[in-house]
Formats: sequence, C-alpha cells, structure tokens
Amino acid sequence: MSTLQKILDHKLIAIIRGAHPEDTLSIVRSLYEGGIRVVEITMNSPKALSAIEMVADKFGKEMAVGAGTVLDPESARSALLAGAQFILSPTMKPETIRMTKRYGAVSIPAAYTPTEILEGYEQGGDIIKVFPATTLGPQFIKDIRGPLPQIPLLPTGGVGLNNMKDYLAAGAAGLGIGSSLVNTKEEITEEYLMRLSEKAKQFTLAANN
Repeated sequence: MSTLQKILDHKLIAIIRGAHPEDTLSIVRSLYEGGIRVVEITMNSPKALSAIEMVADKFGKEMAVGAGTVLDPESARSALLAGAQFILSPTMKPETIRMTKRYGAVSIPAAYTPTEILEGYEQGGDIIKVFPATTLGPQFIKDIRGPLPQIPLLPTGGVGLNNMKDYLAAGAAGLGIGSSLVNTKEEITEEYLMRLSEKAKQFTLAANN
C-alpha cells in the first residue's frame, strides 16, 4: 500500500510535537497499539531528524512516518533522507512541494482560503492541510467541497474526539490530531503510555464508525 493510500485509508495523522527522541519510540509504540498507522514528527521537536530516523527504522513497515512543520525545501530534503515518507507544512511553499515530489514522497502543504487550497493542489500537493481549522470548523470543509470536490482536505488544529466525526461527515479526507491525542507536555511515564494507547483506540474507533 502506498503512503498516500495509507493516509487516506486510516484518516488520522497523529502529530508528535516537542517529544524528546528517547520518548518518541515509546509514544509511537503506544499509538500503534491503539490502532494509529500514520504519525507526524514535527521539525521543531528536539533532534527531530534523529527521531524520524529512529521511528522510520523501527516502524517504517507498519507505520507511515512523516515530518511536520517543514518550512523550506532544505528541511524537507533532510527529513526525507532521514526516512520521512510524507512532508507536512503549516504554509504553502511551491519549492517545498517540488522538493518533496522530487523524492517521490507525499506532499501535504497547508492553506486557509479557497484560492490557497486550489493553488497548493495545482502546485502538486497530494492532500491540502486546512490550517488552522480551529476557527473555520466543519462547515468550511463542507463549503469548500462544493466547488473543489477533487481536492482531499486535512483539517488540522483544534480537532478532537468532540468534533472529528463532524469534520469527516463534512467531507474531510483525513484529520491531523495534535495535543488532544499526544500531549508531550505531560511526563512520559508507563501510565501515560497506557492512557495514550487507550485514547488512540478511541480516536481510531471514532474515525471508522
């Protein structure tokens, strides 16, 4: 199964932001046990490239591993060489999209308006991340799907168990799930990891029912 198909099939991208590399493998393992199959490690995390490399080496066959908060083509290339299979950005930069596609990886740039969404798709984005989705809500996704039904949308920001079904019902192709699932501000203990696995099961169940 291709990386793009895995993202579209599983619908959820678990975002790991700010975790230390030594904790990242444990977090990913707990997410996997809870049914998550796609994870994003943000580039503004400590030693992000090392974390991406470790997770790709350990879980690359079972999980689609990507890099997030990628701001430029140089960072995209470094992440791809470390083992990232997809690249997400908080903005839409054509050079970053081109670099990602040059390496045969999945590109997920971000956009906020209909014009930006269409431009990101025309520049080669496979999925367009609607960010921040917090203030836009599910109705925006439904409205955009009217004139632009061909563009897969990934709402990110403020998405949780309380509203994820609304986004999917509105036509979202997938969801970026941040601190409502993985809150790295908490101490990463065995108890935390057990709770994380259970929470991942709740998200996975909600996404597929």
